[in-house]
Amino acid sequence: MLFNSIEFLIFLPLVFILYWFVFNKDIRIQNLWVLVASYIFYGWWDYRFLSLIAFSSLVDYFIGIQLSRNQKEEQRKWLVAASMVVNIGFLGFFKYYNFFAESFADAFTFFGRSMDPERLSIVLPVGISFYTFQTMSYTIDIYRKKLAPATDPVSFFAYVSFFPQLVAGPIERATNLLPQFFEKRTFEYGKALDGMRQILWGLFKKVVIADNCAIYVNDIFSNYGDYSGSTLFLGAVLFALQIYGDFSGYSDIAIGTARLFGFDLRKNFAFPYFSRDIAEFWRRWHISLSTWFRDYVYIPLGGSKVSKGKTIRNIFVIFIVSGFWHGANWTFLFWGALHAVFYLPLLLAKRNRTHTTDTVAAGKYLPTIKELVQMGSTFLLTVLAWVFFRADSLSMAFDYLSIIFSMRIFELPISDFWTMNTGNHLLYLFFLIIGFVLVEWLQREKNHGLELDTEKVPKPVRWVAYYVIIICCFIMNGVQQEFIYFQF
Repeated sequence: MLFNSIEFLIFLPLVFILYWFVFNKDIRIQNLWVLVASYIFYGWWDYRFLSLIAFSSLVDYFIGIQLSRNQKEEQRKWLVAASMVVNIGFLGFFKYYNFFAESFADAFTFFGRSMDPERLSIVLPVGISFYTFQTMSYTIDIYRKKLAPATDPVSFFAYVSFFPQLVAGPIERATNLLPQFFEKRTFEYGKALDGMRQILWGLFKKVVIADNCAIYVNDIFSNYGDYSGSTLFLGAVLFALQIYGDFSGYSDIAIGTARLFGFDLRKNFAFPYFSRDIAEFWRRWHISLSTWFRDYVYIPLGGSKVSKGKTIRNIFVIFIVSGFWHGANWTFLFWGALHAVFYLPLLLAKRNRTHTTDTVAAGKYLPTIKELVQMGSTFLLTVLAWVFFRADSLSMAFDYLSIIFSMRIFELPISDFWTMNTGNHLLYLFFLIIGFVLVEWLQREKNHGLELDTEKVPKPVRWVAYYVIIICCFIMNGVQQEFIYFQF
């Protein structure tokens, strides 16, 4: 079920009304209703994969209990290893089987032997990368004795399948979300109102920015050989805006929806395109994933508290694994490795922690020239890397970039966009993007673009803003696009 669908428009109010007005007397009944609603939400896509998420939940539920009861270190290691095998096994089969089979065959071909592996027609379950990491962090935290296991199966199953963030995050830690299922929840008007604002802003990002950028991105990347270098560069920029609007838009809708039900999810994006270096970018982009790899991969490998050589190794490991998490394609691996290369100079110069807590131009309307250059150069690096993320193959990505870095970059893109025959659509989109970036800049110290101080912003101004966004969503609602991260 898509957030930007008629089905969800009916589903959400129905679940909300029953949750607060029918099942509000007993928290256990509320949790059961959340579980039922979450399974309906997930099963709407393909009910057959409900058994997969249920089995994964069941395995980790019992392993969590056994980990708390067993104090023998060797047996505890076997238990957490069993959880890893089950979860990574499912993920590896559904997501990576064909990739490894084809890569294995290619390796044999390289050495002069032909091999034709059997390719399976595997349907990738939506959200498997997200809920798999969520359940793995649960068992790891219990093994580390940072968390007591859940003894109520309904609450635990509801935590794993919580519908607002089930299929595209944020990747929730049990230490944050699970305890909220055991606390009595009361409806808070202010919290719900802010949740609605965040949902509206998320829909604007998705429907207006991401889906309309996709029209040009899909055309340019599909026919990149026919266009000028300047057009290809603009296509890469539009994809940077598309994937940000698409993914952060989903996170905004998820976080806002959770707030309607009294839950607080982790912040997943913190205006990443206003970062002053790549290290800051990764502290602000897909925060739940980057911190997951930091806590469960980077630090266990030694982090930065080992020799310089091992620290560099660790950086490459987490970036490459992060790339591979996104998909079974060499383009994602290269994208991750490229970000490791971008990160390396900061690490060697010991400047990778320069911007850990501050926001660019905090308390000011305009950045300094230095900050503007830093943001511009960081954005340019991410745009170039996004080409590998979006391309179908490495050869396509290199061809795409070779055109950008050729004399064809000096050809004006006007004629190219004219041949796309989209009328004034691009002009409207251009002004909407400017407005979008301006709002994000002004709100960069807030949690989301529509977080408003009701005491400072007059009510008429707030309602004008809401109606403008809603009208834009209706007017610019073209071809409905699936959320990009559904494929991961």
